[in-house]
Amino acid sequence: MFGTTFVLALRSILRHKLRSILTALGIIIGVAAVVTMVTLGKATTAAVQQQISSLGTNILQIRPGQGFGRGGGGPRPPDFKEQDVQAVRDQIAGVTAVAPQAQSTATVIYNGANWSTTINGTTNDYFQVQPWPLVEGRQWTRAEEQAGKAVCIIGNTIRTNLFRGGAAVGDRIRVNGVSCDVIGVLSTRGQAGFGGDQDDVVIMPIKQVQRRFTGTRDVRLMLVGTDSDYESAQVQASITDLLRERRSITGGKDDDFNIFDTAQISATLTGTTTLLTRIVAAVAGISLVVGGIGIMNIMLVSVTERTREIGIRLAIGAVANEVLMQFLVEAVVLSMLGGVIGLLLAQLAVALFSYLGGLPFLFDVQINTVAFLISAVIGIVFGYFPARRAASLNPIDALRHE
Repeated sequence: MFGTTFVLALRSILRHKLRSILTALGIIIGVAAVVTMVTLGKATTAAVQQQISSLGTNILQIRPGQGFGRGGGGPRPPDFKEQDVQAVRDQIAGVTAVAPQAQSTATVIYNGANWSTTINGTTNDYFQVQPWPLVEGRQWTRAEEQAGKAVCIIGNTIRTNLFRGGAAVGDRIRVNGVSCDVIGVLSTRGQAGFGGDQDDVVIMPIKQVQRRFTGTRDVRLMLVGTDSDYESAQVQASITDLLRERRSITGGKDDDFNIFDTAQISATLTGTTTLLTRIVAAVAGISLVVGGIGIMNIMLVSVTERTREIGIRLAIGAVANEVLMQFLVEAVVLSMLGGVIGLLLAQLAVALFSYLGGLPFLFDVQINTVAFLISAVIGIVFGYFPARRAASLNPIDALRHE
């Protein structure tokens, strides 16, 4: 019985191909929009988590100011001193390493090619706090670090633009007129959603950067590695107390520095992208309801057009449930057809936007399955009323219909 009903429903749909496609258009757009938005939202979340994890785990970033800027309209808070770095390293339980940083911008020149980039002065603890393996060469020695030698480790973007992706270790580049020996090349990290190109960097011993580029021995940023056995909040509280004391912040005065936990940043960004994804998906889901209303409307028109056919079927022995099932199956098949086309369009849209946005391509089995099932449920919900109306027709009245 069901096989015959399905064939009749499919035959009716194919009889009016253009009308069937237009009827399913609302479902097609709704399913495509919901699946695309949810999948891209998850891809964005995955990309954010990957970028945060590339910075390393159990890391605290300590900056002067009350945010990423200086905060407020007052004078710029003072940078940290070398003694502050040493105090955090020696006096705070749970700290595994502290990497001070001094940064500047410079033009790097090699063999006639030049590139504007960021110069990051730090110590070898930098590679311990946030592991960043080298694909070529070595780190500088302790003697080179203490002496502030003109040696450098470059990111992949620098190698691509100056050395055309070839070997760089052993060559010498000029950084704002300072001759520097390339001793290592960093592995590729890629783009960061909030920090630009992570590979566009030249890393040098901090004393060299302070002496030749910043002109001061101050430290602009501290990267603090913490032991996973210690609570991050407790370590942050201890560092806060220590720095307030060293920076003479007393009473109820606000801190003139800020501590950022990479894990907290990851959780915040992930929560934000997830919330936005749900909101956008909910808005896109409205089109599914509109599509369902469209199906119900066309099915009501179909019932009116086929009133005489329904009367003939009822007159020759068909029962009301068979008529109801025929129209209900027709609505469900139409809705599911729209769901399948919507899923195919969603995959094309996800692939396109992932490519253009530099996001990983994800195929989420769960959301695709749920979207397809929802399209079937919409067919049942919005197709039941027209089907019920067809099944309740009086055979005699239906045969008289013109």
